[in-house]
Amino acid sequence: MSDMTETTPGWLTSDELESARARMPILYVEAVPVRVDDSGEVTSVGLLLRIGPDGTVSRTLVSGRVLHHERVRDALLRHLEKDLGPVALPRVPASLQPFTVAEYFPTLGVTPFHDPRQHAVSLAYIVPVTGDCRPRQDALDLVWFSPQEAVSEAVQSEMPGGHGVLLKQALAHAGCAI
Repeated sequence: MSDMTETTPGWLTSDELESARARMPILYVEAVPVRVDDSGEVTSVGLLLRIGPDGTVSRTLVSGRVLHHERVRDALLRHLEKDLGPVALPRVPASLQPFTVAEYFPTLGVTPFHDPRQHAVSLAYIVPVTGDCRPRQDALDLVWFSPQEAVSEAVQSEMPGGHGVLLKQALAHAGCAI
């Protein structure tokens, strides 16, 4: 038995991730990027435009796994930078208490949240951003909507897996009158 402990965080291989997803919930963080005015009221919500593996176009929130040996705050910042770019200037809340915990199940109907790949638990945060957002990685674009536009039927119909429900919860938590 080795006295060495592996402390370097990293990604699982594809096979290891598939095996882990089949056996246990995976921890995620999700962020609802917002612009706020001087009084702290939400003026707009940023939604990513992505193309899924099946070619469908959808709107999503900033989301990603928490790595082994990674703090939640660090995971949140990493995914915000990955999705919004290095000069988005996110203001991560001083308290890391999420506005909600979303449970994604591979079975439809258990909760409003669905992920066919896995059972996932996601800590969800509202994160004001003040900088220039330029999507990176697999996002095509970032579009800013007013809170009223974001909860419209047209936008909500483009948000799969329960992200529309999560967005409505975020806006309600922020005190937006919709």
